[in-house]
Amino acid sequence: LQLVESGGGLVQPGGSLRLSCAASRFTFDDYTIGWFRQAPGKEREGLSYISWRGGMAHYADSVKGRFTMSRDNAKNMVALQMMSLNPEDTAVYYCAAALVPNAGLRPDEYTYWGQGTQVTVSS
Repeated sequence: LQLVESGGGLVQPGGSLRLSCAASRFTFDDYTIGWFRQAPGKEREGLSYISWRGGMAHYADSVKGRFTMSRDNAKNMVALQMMSLNPEDTAVYYCAAALVPNAGLRPDEYTYWGQGTQVTVSS
């Protein structure tokens, strides 16, 4: 089982980025997929999650209204569209899979992790 993130990079304040997460060697059907980030010196923070069998995406207050999580069942991929980025959004962003539905935003509920992709918001 492998999760691979892509789409990170350098963006100016106020800009947008779209992150993708692709899964191999398993299907998402029975899992929760979440997006997390970790800035230097800070704890890993849960941003959003979605249960693969249905339902809406859920978001942390820190990103609600700016970030949108979506999924593509046919491609076994999820995406995180990020808008109105600010320097406080600078972090390594991870996607992760939990073995239960509606796992929430706690990182310790998630079993499988991607390698992360760096997002830097700076002018």
